[in-house]
Amino acid sequence: MTPEMIVNLEKLLDGPRDNAMLRFSLGNAWLAGDPARAAGYFRDAVTRDPAYSAAWKGLGKALAASGDAAAALQAYREGITVAEKRGDLQAAKEMKVFARRLEKQLETPPE
Repeated sequence: MTPEMIVNLEKLLDGPRDNAMLRFSLGNAWLAGDPARAAGYFRDAVTRDPAYSAAWKGLGKALAASGDAAAALQAYREGITVAEKRGDLQAAKEMKVFARRLEKQLETPPE
């Protein structure tokens, strides 16, 4: 997504078109360049729509990329529950893989 597209999406914030999908889109847009900012948008998306399993997955990725493995693991666990309730089995499967990696990482003491 180009910087101009991000600016245009951000102009929609707090307006009539502001919704979970807009926040999710902005989270994805910022994920590679500013994962902490992306996490904020993903968090807003799941607050607006707690059943948005893709936003839970994005939140986990953003938190992990920001260095907060414990919060990322919690987001994945919540997202797995949401995805399984919705029947979104692929998202649940992916989040389980990411969660297992984080569990191993958190078990291993830093050198």
